[in-house]
Amino acid sequence: MRIRKKKWAQPELDLCPYFVKEPQSFFGRWKEFFKNDNEIQLEVGCGKCSFVAQKALNNPDTNFIAVDIKSDMLGVGRRNIEKLFCDNGKTVHNIALVAFNVENIEKLISKEDNIKQMYINFCNPWPREKHKKRRLTHVTKLNKYRTFLSDDAIINFKTDNDELFEESLDYFKDSNFEITYLTRDLHNSDVSDNILTEHETMFSQQGIKIKHLKAKML
Repeated sequence: MRIRKKKWAQPELDLCPYFVKEPQSFFGRWKEFFKNDNEIQLEVGCGKCSFVAQKALNNPDTNFIAVDIKSDMLGVGRRNIEKLFCDNGKTVHNIALVAFNVENIEKLISKEDNIKQMYINFCNPWPREKHKKRRLTHVTKLNKYRTFLSDDAIINFKTDNDELFEESLDYFKDSNFEITYLTRDLHNSDVSDNILTEHETMFSQQGIKIKHLKAKML
């Protein structure tokens, strides 16, 4: 997603207690950042953070690392997180906002961090053949995720894009993941705990069906 430069974003992030200025220093020891032994979950490409904000609010005993390459996007996300928590009379305690390139995600998190759930929501579909390796579900990325995910971890993937979804099914298979749940019409499925993202709302209003899967390592 493109976003205009926001001069206020980085200064606000620098003052935010849950924005991680040197995230690689927590490699293998993210529990030290959260200062507890609660389960850690990960969202890559978190964008404006509407998903992770709601997840963290709903699950106060679970920690969430939210990663996006753009600080301007995370600045907007921080405001969204603060508003949601404030509106519900809560203080943010279980989110880590991280500006980091997912291409190097294996340098940010390790097996010792014991990631139990991972979320990939409405990532860039990169439709051109020469760009497909940039997809967050491509084999090259899935193999990187394997280096740090807990052995029983689940990857949760949502998209509006038919081609990305169908080709991702092959990516998961080729990377030795098992698809444990699949629907090509999420909003008319039996999933009861879905959290709407901004993209999801927009695409649904356009009549586009949302595709969703869960996968685990074999």
